[in-house]
Amino acid sequence: MKYFLLLIFILFMQCSKSAMENKAVETTEKNGYYTEKYRPQFHFSPEEKWMNDPNGMVYFEGEYHLFYQYYPDSTVWGPMHWGHAVSTDLVHWEHLPIALYPDSLGYIFSGSAVYDSLNTSGLGTKENPPLIAIYTYHDPILEKQGSDVYQTQGIAYSTDKGRTWTKYESNPVLKNPGIKDFRDPKVRWHEPSGKWIMALAVKDHISFYSSPNLIDWIKESDFGHDLGAHGGVWECPDLFPLDYNGHEKWVLLVSINPGGPYGGSATQYFIGDFDGKTFTTDQKTTLWLDYGADNYAGVTWSNVPNGETLFLGWMSNWAYGMLVPTEKWRSAMTVPRKLSLYQHEENYRIKSEPVEALNSLRNEAISMPEVKLTNSRHTFEKPIDLAEINLDVTQATSGTLDFIFENEAGEYIKLSIVPEKHEIIFDRSKAGKTSFSEEFNSIHRSPLLFDPASFNIRFYKDESSLEIFINNGEQVITELFFSDEPLNKLTIQASGEAILKNIKTYPIQSIW
Repeated sequence: MKYFLLLIFILFMQCSKSAMENKAVETTEKNGYYTEKYRPQFHFSPEEKWMNDPNGMVYFEGEYHLFYQYYPDSTVWGPMHWGHAVSTDLVHWEHLPIALYPDSLGYIFSGSAVYDSLNTSGLGTKENPPLIAIYTYHDPILEKQGSDVYQTQGIAYSTDKGRTWTKYESNPVLKNPGIKDFRDPKVRWHEPSGKWIMALAVKDHISFYSSPNLIDWIKESDFGHDLGAHGGVWECPDLFPLDYNGHEKWVLLVSINPGGPYGGSATQYFIGDFDGKTFTTDQKTTLWLDYGADNYAGVTWSNVPNGETLFLGWMSNWAYGMLVPTEKWRSAMTVPRKLSLYQHEENYRIKSEPVEALNSLRNEAISMPEVKLTNSRHTFEKPIDLAEINLDVTQATSGTLDFIFENEAGEYIKLSIVPEKHEIIFDRSKAGKTSFSEEFNSIHRSPLLFDPASFNIRFYKDESSLEIFINNGEQVITELFFSDEPLNKLTIQASGEAILKNIKTYPIQSIW
């Protein structure tokens, strides 16, 4: 009898387990976790509410930390916190509790984080050196009173792999000399001089500070009063070295808002030299990191293994970031990118290519035969949804080449390569929802930075974004769109002759 009762009990538990599993599936589907309309499926986005700049990005003991500007009470900008997530592969992310909250000194604006391996700050121990976050305090009370000193720099430290943070008791560590825009500290260790270097955005230029211990800072120099774009406030700088064939150059990223080439915000960069005190460059023209409208405030991870320079940007634009037609959340990040140098004519330029870890999201490749176009168009049979699309192009003539992502409802986005005018045109005016912003509903033109006679092009298409990498990132275009129906067809048309080969489409898995 007892064996019969045991059998009944086991069957009951198995049925209960099956029922609970089914209920869990139903609950997940009902809750719609990460399945809302326009929700990115392989880009980082917050579970809910408002997000903007990535900041505090640091690698430590097998984890890439991503902090970000976050307002947990609304889907529009408000009192800033540091949201927090970690990843072991730069692809899949684990959400963690908010890391830094506003306090009596103000909101927690953008900044950076470093591993203080030598415990120069004294905030850890020799055996357990700390992670240090360096950020801007923004005091809304002083701002409202009309003061010019409402932004200062503070630090916080963690000795438990970034899970909890303690603010330094004597904050701020860098007071404001009387400048309204005094923010976004990006800090790195400068080995030749044996000190920490801070690049700080100061209204319309960058100021460099140094410190032996991340607490006591002295000003070293200024850069940029008369160089680069000056249509708005300079923000979110980043200073780092890159090697090209054994020759080290220093790169300074500077975001600007407004004043971007397509309205609103964008990121410019400078290539030059840095001696521990002063950044110099022979560069005369303004260079943009991305020739789309939707890559802003991006910075690099510190302490990355193998010395790689890995970048992430906010995939939006201040011209309409708070107006885009999402509901539960607002904003996502770009895909992570590896930065390197290449030579364009006689000058250095930045190459920005997707990190290899993204390949882990690929499903089996769909290979397509070579296509020859002569004043004609070709629509690929396989539907395009979440996908990476990679192909080589040879143009026998100089006619326009269009890449069109479209649907049966007549909505589309179009990339046009126009060799005669030496330009690229991106048109999202027929992509669906555009009326929320006049600046969003526009056509973007950029110069050609590659030889249109022969090139490789790679598209990363998510639910509401398209990232385009030409020649492994010699030219990059990042654009949002909000179509009513999925843009699930790809058509390529040529006014002239073009050969398309090595065509591969990789359906991409959701990271959620």
